[in-house]
Formats: sequence, C-alpha cells, structure tokens
Amino acid sequence: MEIWINPACSKCRSALTLLDAEGADYTVRRYLEDVPSEDEIRAVLDRLHLEPWDITRTQEAAAKELGLKEWPRDESARDRWVKALAEHPRLIQRPIITADDGTAVVARTDEAVRDALSR
Repeated sequence: MEIWINPACSKCRSALTLLDAEGADYTVRRYLEDVPSEDEIRAVLDRLHLEPWDITRTQEAAAKELGLKEWPRDESARDRWVKALAEHPRLIQRPIITADDGTAVVARTDEAVRDALSR
C-alpha cells in the first residue's frame, strides 16, 4: 500500500502512527515533492470512486486564486480539475491510501485507515 502525505499535516501523521502501530507494510509518497501526474490522479480517483472536486481542498490559497468554487462540477470540467490538482498538489486532500486490493481511501480518520488496512 502507498500513502500520499504532507508531513506538516496532523491527519497524515496520525495515519502514519496508526499504520506503524498495526505493523502495516506501506510506502510513503510526499506528494508535494513527488507530484502525481494527471494520469496518476485519474487512477487514484478511479480507485476512490470519487471525482476530482471531491478531493480538492477548496480553502487553500491556490483554490481561491483559481476560483475553484465557481468551476462546474461535471464531466465536461473533470480534466480541468485534474490538471489543477496536478499543477497545484497542495489542493489534493490528504492523506490518501491506495490499498493492496486496488481500492483507495481518503484516510482522514482512524476508521478510514483501519478500513484500508482491512482490504
């Protein structure tokens, strides 16, 4: 399994602590340094069964500068959202765990981390 984190994020640190406590085998991806491509973001969205606007941190400064709250949230705008996430990775909600069974979860709670561990 892989976990996308921002080390400054308390939710990410909590998820790592829980993964360690459970003895999980995982790889850390510091996604602000190792920025996911548009294709990687699409693949994670497919695994999450979510749309790009569902994992976008709309309160970030970059989101406000881009005017994301005004962007359409439909199939015609999907690529535009994915491109924004790739160009501004701080907008990506974290942490995201890609589980061994091909699924993924936004692991902002202990329950979500445990869910990923159970897959």
